[in-house]
Amino acid sequence: MAYAAVISLKQTIKRLLNSPHISILPPSRETLEFAYEEVLSLQEVLEKFDTSNSSSSSERVNVLDEQIREAVCKLEDLLETNVSNQLLSQSEESCLGGESCTFSFSLNLQELKHDIDSFSYLVYKLKEEYINELSSSLPNEEDDDINISVPSRIYFERNKSKMVGLCDQFCEIRDRIMGKNIVSLLGMAGIGKTTLAKEIFVDPLVLNRFNCRAWVTVGPNFKLERIMKDILAQVNPDINDTMIVEGENKLAQYLSKVLNGRTHLIVFDDVRSPHFIFEFLRIISYDSYDCCRFLITTRLRKVAIRSSTHLQVRLLNKEESWNLLREKVFSQYSCPPQLEKAGRKIAENCDGLPLTIVTVAELLSNADEMTLEYWNKAAEIESSVFNDAYDQISKVLLPSYKCLSQHLKACFLYMGVFPQNSEISRSKLIKLWSAEGIIEPIKLGTLDDFADKYLKVLVSRSLVMVFEKSSRVKTCGLHSVFWHLCKREAEKIKFFHVLSTYTHSLAKGITCQRRLCILNNTLFAIRDVYNTMTSILTARSLLCYGPPHQYPVQICSDLRLLRVLDALTIRFYEFPMEVLKLVQLRYLALTYNGKLPPSIFKLWNLQFLIVHRHVSIKSSGSQLFLPIEIWDMKDLKHLQIMGSDLQDPCGALLPNLLTLLDVSAHNCTKGIFERIPNLKKLGIRIELAPNDIEPLSCFDHISHLHKLESLKCVVVNPEVLRSKVVSPRAPISNFPTCLKRLSLSGFGYPWEDMRVIASLRNLEVLKLRCYAFRGPKWETKDMEFLGLKYLLIEDTDLVHWTVGEHSFPMLKCLSIKHCYQLKQIPEIGHCFDSLRAIELTDCSPLVVTCATKQMQKYKFDVSVHSSWDDGKLKP
Repeated sequence: MAYAAVISLKQTIKRLLNSPHISILPPSRETLEFAYEEVLSLQEVLEKFDTSNSSSSSERVNVLDEQIREAVCKLEDLLETNVSNQLLSQSEESCLGGESCTFSFSLNLQELKHDIDSFSYLVYKLKEEYINELSSSLPNEEDDDINISVPSRIYFERNKSKMVGLCDQFCEIRDRIMGKNIVSLLGMAGIGKTTLAKEIFVDPLVLNRFNCRAWVTVGPNFKLERIMKDILAQVNPDINDTMIVEGENKLAQYLSKVLNGRTHLIVFDDVRSPHFIFEFLRIISYDSYDCCRFLITTRLRKVAIRSSTHLQVRLLNKEESWNLLREKVFSQYSCPPQLEKAGRKIAENCDGLPLTIVTVAELLSNADEMTLEYWNKAAEIESSVFNDAYDQISKVLLPSYKCLSQHLKACFLYMGVFPQNSEISRSKLIKLWSAEGIIEPIKLGTLDDFADKYLKVLVSRSLVMVFEKSSRVKTCGLHSVFWHLCKREAEKIKFFHVLSTYTHSLAKGITCQRRLCILNNTLFAIRDVYNTMTSILTARSLLCYGPPHQYPVQICSDLRLLRVLDALTIRFYEFPMEVLKLVQLRYLALTYNGKLPPSIFKLWNLQFLIVHRHVSIKSSGSQLFLPIEIWDMKDLKHLQIMGSDLQDPCGALLPNLLTLLDVSAHNCTKGIFERIPNLKKLGIRIELAPNDIEPLSCFDHISHLHKLESLKCVVVNPEVLRSKVVSPRAPISNFPTCLKRLSLSGFGYPWEDMRVIASLRNLEVLKLRCYAFRGPKWETKDMEFLGLKYLLIEDTDLVHWTVGEHSFPMLKCLSIKHCYQLKQIPEIGHCFDSLRAIELTDCSPLVVTCATKQMQKYKFDVSVHSSWDDGKLKP
C-alpha cells in the first residue's frame, strides 16, 4: 500500500506549501519543496507497477512496497508531528490571557532537513531496486504450453450434481440462450455463475437444440490459439494432435469449417477482457450466425454489457441457502431435527453466497463431532468455522483485489472500516476517502468526480454491492466475504485495525496501525486504545461505528495526528474541548446539542464538519447560531449542522464550501448565498410552528446559487400545513438552471406550480415525498421534463395524472409509493422511450394492472411491492 501512503504525503506537503494560514520560514520552504519533488518522483515509479507485466504476487516487489510505505509514513509522521507541536505552541501563546487568537502561524522545518535528506537517499535506492525488480519479474501469464484440454463436456456429464437454488434464473438463462447469440452471466466471485453455466451446458433442452458444445475457461491472459484448440478437441472428439494445424489463422479456418452448418453452444467461462468475444468472432467466420450461441461468465460489467443480453446472478435467499447447506453436509441423508435451527442460522450467516455455504458445509462435514453444542457455536458469526471458511475463501477472492490498479486498492480496502454487512452512504464514503488523503484527481476534474468514478469501477468489477440507486449509486456495501478480506489484508499492511470483540486480546495487532475502527462497545474500545497509546500515536483516524453510546467518553487527544474523528455514535452533553488540540483534523463528526465554541476555528485543516442532534432532546424553539468564526475556516467543503444557522458573514467568504446540509430556512438569504458561491448541494430542514403559514421563503434567493446541483428541502412536521386549508400562495421561485437533483417533502404546493420545475433542462432526479404537491389532478404539458431520468412520487392525494406529448424522453425509472388514490399510470411507454423500470409500492390494484399491461406492451420491468401483491413481473 505504498502508493496510498505516497498520495497522502504528497497532499500533506502540498497543503503546507499552499496554506494561507502558514508562513514557512526560509530556507524551510526550499526543504519542503525538495521533499515534494522526491515524492512526485516516487509516485511515478510506483505507477509503473500498473503498466508492467510483472506478477502481482512477486515476493520481492511486495517487500519493496512495504519498505517504501514505511519510509513514507515515517517522514509524514515526523513532518505532521513537528507542524502540530509548533502550531499548538503558537496558538496557546496567542490566546494567553483570553486575548483573541490570530489565525496565522509561522513554521520552521529546518530540524527535519536531515530526515528529509535521509528519506531522499533511502527512496533513491528503493526506487532503483523496485524498477529493476519490475523489469526482471516474469510475466504473470498462464502456461505457454498450448495442449489440448480434456473435453469439459465429459467431465460435467460424469460428475453432474444437483443444483440447489437459482431455478428462476436458470430458466431465464436457458430461454435467453435459445434466442440470443451472446448471453452473459455477471456477478461476484463465488456467486454461482459457473454452476449455472454448467447446468445450462448439460440441460436436456440444450442438448437437443445444439449439435455440438464446448466449454473453455478463458482467464485474464487468454490466447486465441489455445482456446481454438480446446474447442476443436471438444466438438470433434475423434481429432488427434496430428490433425490440428498450427498457427492462429489456419486454426481459425479449420475451426470455421468444423463449426459452420452445425448448431453449437460455446461457453466461455471467466472472461475478463471486453474485447475477447469480438476478437473470437473476428477471427472465426460464419456463414450464418443463427447456428451459434455463446454463453459468457464474468465478474466485469464492461464485459457483460458487450453481449446481446446479460443477467446479474443473484445471491441465494434464506431457504435456498439452507437447502444447499443441508445438501452438502448430509447429501442423500436427512438433517437431524435437533440441528435444523442452528443449521438454518449457519446458512443465514453465509449471506447467500454459494461459495461460503459450500466451504462452511465442508468444514462441518469434516468436523470430529456433529453435536447440537458444536453447531450452536458454529452458528456464531465469529466462530472458528466461519473464520476458517473466510481464510479459505480469501485465496479465491484475493486475485480480484490484487488485479486492482494502485489508486483503487486503498479505496476498496477502506470500505472494510465499516461494520460487516453495513449499508454505506456513497456520499459519506467519498468524504472519508477525501479526508484520509488516499485519493487525488487525475488530470482534469474534481476530487469528488474521481472518487465517484472509483466507486463505479469497484461496482462494475463485482467487488462492491449496490443497495440503493437512483440516477447513481446512493448506498453500497461489501459482501461479508470481501469485508473479511479487506479486514485481513488491511491489518497485515497496517492500513487499519478493527476493534470488534470483547476478549482480552482486543488490542492485539494494534501497534503502528494508521486507522482504528471501533465496532464494539465504545467505552471498552477507548480503554484499550488508551492502554496501547504509545504504540498508536501516529494513528490518523478514529472511527466509532459500534452501538450508540449514551454517555460521553474521553476523546483520545494524545492522538495528535488524527485526520478523521467520526464519533456520531457517542452522545456528548458538552463540547469535547480536547478535540481542539487535534489541529490536523480534516473530518469531524459529533452528536451534540449545544453551541459550537468560537475556538472551533483552530481546526484550520477541517474540511468536513458534521454535528448531529440528540433526537430525544426537543428543540428549545430559540434560534441557534454557529460561531461567526466559521467564516474563517476557508478549507471547509462540507458543513452539516442540524438545528444551527450561519450568522451574517459580514463580507467573509467560504469559497470551498460545496455542501451545506440540515440548515433552516433562516439561512436562505441573499447575503449568505452570495458568500458561498461554489455551493453544489443544499439541504434545508423546516420545522413549522403552529402559527406558521408560509414556509416557502427558502426558495426566494435559491437562484443566487449559480452552481447548485442538488437541493433537498423537507418540512419535518407537515401536519401543520395539512391541517390548514391550502391558500393561494406565490409560485415556486426560479431554481438555478444547473440543478440536477431536487427533493421536496411536505410543502403542499398545487400541481400547477410544477411548471417551474418541469422547465429545468438539466434536472435528472426529482423526488416528491409527503404531499410535496397536493391536489387530485396533475397535467404534464408537452415537452416538459426533457432531461429527467428518475422520478419518485410518494405519499400524495393524486388521483389523475396525464402526460403531454414528448415529455419525459430520458426517463429510465418511475417510482410510485403509497399513492393510494391514484387510479392509473398514463400511457407512458410511447412517451418514455428510454424507460427501463417502474417501481410500485403500496399502490392500488388498478395501478398495478395498468403498469403490467404497459410492461407487456413496451417491454420494461415492473417491480411490485404492496399489500395486494408482492413480487416481480417481467415481460
